[in-house]
Amino acid sequence: MSRMTRAELAAYVDHTLLKPEATPADVLALAAEARDLAAYSICISPNMLNPAVLGGPLELGAVKLATVCGFPSGKHESQVKAAEAALAVEHGADEVDMVIDVGALKSGNTDSVTADIRAVREAIPSAILKVIIESAALSDDEIVAACRAAEAAMADFVKTSTGFHPSGGASVEAVRLMRETVGDRLGVKASGGIRDYKAAVAMIEAGASRLGLSGTATVLEGCKG
Repeated sequence: MSRMTRAELAAYVDHTLLKPEATPADVLALAAEARDLAAYSICISPNMLNPAVLGGPLELGAVKLATVCGFPSGKHESQVKAAEAALAVEHGADEVDMVIDVGALKSGNTDSVTADIRAVREAIPSAILKVIIESAALSDDEIVAACRAAEAAMADFVKTSTGFHPSGGASVEAVRLMRETVGDRLGVKASGGIRDYKAAVAMIEAGASRLGLSGTATVLEGCKG
């Protein structure tokens, strides 16, 4: 395993807080921590983008702002996902991580999955779009199909997991398969259950170009070893 500096590893990180009980104060603290750690972005719930909820705009400096849509189930009408994503961008989001309808994919209805992603893509043409496929709930063939649907719909990334599914989060094997499927045409985000330096670097070595972490400070501590 190659060694990474704190700065190198932090540049991969979407510093994430998506807990339902998160308060405005928690989000402001997350933003401050992300600035201190030099994370790539923060990823927060959609309503927390609204300055009226937070009591003012987020101060992020060079840190990007990401959110989610159709989260965490993906069982939303496409027009609802698209509207949610568009509003998020209005409120300052640089990136949106959308959840596919996993049941539709598992039923073999990849056309509807592609159309769902495309609806969100068209609603936010200037933002980065990441597509959450819940890889732990899918077979290898289904992972490949989900990645191909995301690419066909002009997404920018495929992402392993919401972190809320009972089947689990990211795995090295899923990340490797996702990277093999999309090549260098899309990014691959590993998210869910990555809690230490060793796991984070393993995901990067398998092909991840972004990491979703909630315990970023703890992971970065491993760089000192």
